[in-house]
Amino acid sequence: MTRVLLISGSTRDGSLHTAALRTAARHAAQGITADLYDGLAALPAFVPGEPNPPSAVTDLRNRVTRADALLVSTPEYAGSLPGSLKNLLDWLVDGGELRGRAAAWLSVVGPGVDDGARTSLESVLEHGGARLLRPACVRIPLDMATIDAEGLVADPRLHMALGDMVAAMVRSLTERAERPQPSWQAHSSVYPVVQRQDAPSFPRGAQLPPWARGVN
Repeated sequence: MTRVLLISGSTRDGSLHTAALRTAARHAAQGITADLYDGLAALPAFVPGEPNPPSAVTDLRNRVTRADALLVSTPEYAGSLPGSLKNLLDWLVDGGELRGRAAAWLSVVGPGVDDGARTSLESVLEHGGARLLRPACVRIPLDMATIDAEGLVADPRLHMALGDMVAAMVRSLTERAERPQPSWQAHSSVYPVVQRQDAPSFPRGAQLPPWARGVN
């Protein structure tokens, strides 16, 4: 079972981004558990190094830790991320929950409308040590008129795009899990000392010449 946490960067009722993620949760493919995070507006302001974070922050961190991947859809405000989403990400970067976590984004607006937000999002995710799954990042421009009475997006293009996204996400996670672990010798930061075979040897107790004692 692959667990995906869906995070919308909008706190507005009727948000197209939230509706798209709500649709993703409702129509999750078999073998996928998609959970829509709904605590963005209630998160307290980030306090660096807070040893006793509020319960809302603890809940967020626990939900991220349990997830195999994050899927974020966000509007752009003032050329960057909404402050509420940046606040959420700050808590996760500070707690280390993003490190090694797979992540992708879903854009529901046209090209050029949210470039600042997406660039900022990728930068923060990278800073926090997350793994951006680029094959699972999709842009599918939607219209507010496609949101139905249940708050779901009825546009079949989104349903198709979500299926492609999830397939790419699962494929990326599976390939990483099956990849053989590198050997210690190849990736250790501690290099072994190799004795030179042609180095001259001296009898025990012999007076070494200056060059052998490292004297210049």
